Amino acid sequence: MKLYCLSGHPTLPCNVLKFKSTTIMLDCGLDTTSVLNFLPLPLVHSPRLSKLPSWVSKDGTINLEKELKECAGRVFVDSQPEFCLPERELLDLSTVDVILVSNYHCMMALPYITEHTGFTGTVYATEPTLQIGRLLMEELVNFMERVPKAQSATCWKNKEIQRMLPGPLKDAVDVWTWKRSYSMQEVNSALSKVQLVGYSQKVELFGAVQVSPLSSGYSLGSSNWIIQSHHEKVSYVSGSSLLTTHPQPMDQSSLKNSDVLILTGLTQMPTANPDGMLGEFCSNLAMTIRAGGNVLVPCYSSGVIYDLLECLYQFIDSANLGTTPFYFISPVANSSLEFSQIFAEWLCHNKQSKVYLPEPPFPHAELIQTNKLKHYSSIHGDFSSEFRQPCVVFTGHPSLRFGDVVHFMELWGKSSLNTIIFTEPDFSYLDALAPYQPLAMKCVYCPIDTRLNFHQVSKLLKEVQPLHVVCPEQYTQPPQSQSHRSDLMLELHPPPMPYRRCSVLSLPFRRRYERVYILPELANSLVPSEIKPGVSLATVSAVLHSKDNKHTLQSVPKPPPAPPSKKRKRVPEEPPVLLAPKPLLSGAVPLEAFLATLQKHGITEVKVEETADGHILHLQAEDTLIQLEEDGTHIVCDNNEPLRTILRDLVLRFLQRL
Repeated sequence: MKLYCLSGHPTLPCNVLKFKSTTIMLDCGLDTTSVLNFLPLPLVHSPRLSKLPSWVSKDGTINLEKELKECAGRVFVDSQPEFCLPERELLDLSTVDVILVSNYHCMMALPYITEHTGFTGTVYATEPTLQIGRLLMEELVNFMERVPKAQSATCWKNKEIQRMLPGPLKDAVDVWTWKRSYSMQEVNSALSKVQLVGYSQKVELFGAVQVSPLSSGYSLGSSNWIIQSHHEKVSYVSGSSLLTTHPQPMDQSSLKNSDVLILTGLTQMPTANPDGMLGEFCSNLAMTIRAGGNVLVPCYSSGVIYDLLECLYQFIDSANLGTTPFYFISPVANSSLEFSQIFAEWLCHNKQSKVYLPEPPFPHAELIQTNKLKHYSSIHGDFSSEFRQPCVVFTGHPSLRFGDVVHFMELWGKSSLNTIIFTEPDFSYLDALAPYQPLAMKCVYCPIDTRLNFHQVSKLLKEVQPLHVVCPEQYTQPPQSQSHRSDLMLELHPPPMPYRRCSVLSLPFRRRYERVYILPELANSLVPSEIKPGVSLATVSAVLHSKDNKHTLQSVPKPPPAPPSKKRKRVPEEPPVLLAPKPLLSGAVPLEAFLATLQKHGITEVKVEETADGHILHLQAEDTLIQLEEDGTHIVCDNNEPLRTILRDLVLRFLQRL
């Protein structure tokens, strides 16, 4: 069993598991942190960005004025943003049989895999994962296509040039594999390969293994996966949460008795309490509005935004914010808000019960009805005529490199009354803000990450007790910024097996058993012999028939009779002789009784030597050795076949034949 690791990002994993003749891809996350190296894509012409000076090396040897721009001491690529894809050279991805998707954030690289590698298999995901994943992909394509850039920067990727660039461009990994966004046609083609599954539904893969999704408690439809055969079990835990938020709670009990547990997608903010961050978010928002400023919240169009809106719903009246408009701007804003209300069976029990009252499970429905929350597909059209300040704007993208958020950064960045509040943990807020410096607006960092922290995952692993744990190498050592915090890493016994991008792990357990079925007529012909009380054995001669990874013992076919022929008779060929199988022997040879038997047969000079596995008998006069061991008896007798036969028969007297 082997694990191929195609992504170095611990919360955006992409691994391939080879298990019992099947090749299974576990998630295909897209590392979007690479876009932080690019200049933002403004929706309208930005004089500030267009006047940025070109970067030239100190000695003047490198001058990429059309590709690299300098802003506040940092160098950025002036081109369409590109993404760091999962590794595609480590193994032939056309051999992947299935892709298992754990949540909608971990499927963003799907079109790159299914459309450009010769993939012909099936993708399995839950319905909310598919539908919300489609929205996030559609939003990404829309952000990119509405602000196209004519030039494409490639010279800076030359290894010799990249080595001379300032950080972080100098340290960027595998820049030649970075790719521009996919098209909507590729998205639709990729998602047509998805087959929907429900929690605990068992899916057979070629008769070899069964896969089954379990609720992971992190987002709508998010899953952990069980991959098992009759005798082996692998659990894949990715992006799980034990907090009581809107999704169904995590199914922990089904993870027990795993031979291997592959662990990814822990919290990126192990020291930040999500409840405390929500409180800080609300108080900073209220302070800014009261001072007459605007609040900008860069966020994804699904996920934490549902919890933010629910928190604000409870907070608005107590903070006297009833007249403050809230705007949610995204190409998929309407669909996202509607989908969250219709996936009732994927919600926690508390929200499910509201559906039967009937009430909308999320309070943002009431915010929309009372006109406190308004949603728009972009800043053009209705929004520009209805927009009033001070206000709160939720929009994407959290990287601040594309989407409507770029326009608001340019619009509000020069005033210290305004505040930007970061809630998504995927991007360093300092790196995100770098191309907008110098910036007057206030910045608040309230990362809300509900995924498992190290304390929770240690407790979980003690309960489910897997034999082996595999995880990204980042989880086996404390963060670089807090190297003294040994509580911010996994300490397990035995230690977890770490992986990094491009590593191939041989997982430390061997398949020892295989299930074989026996036909009733063959079973009926068996004659068991009792070898000790309660234990019977029978020998069987059969043909092993294997098809679709199912193995069956069938009766040995009798040779067909030769058909009569009018031609001259030939000498008939002898049919192959089916020899009766040798009888199996069981039991042990008792030393004292065997010595007495030898004496009766005139063998008296016997020297006995004790060994770790039994005894060695040296028949001195006959110059013969007899080894009596637990799992076998050996007679070493040179050039004396009659004596060897006598000794063999004496040994057989003490053994039982089956």
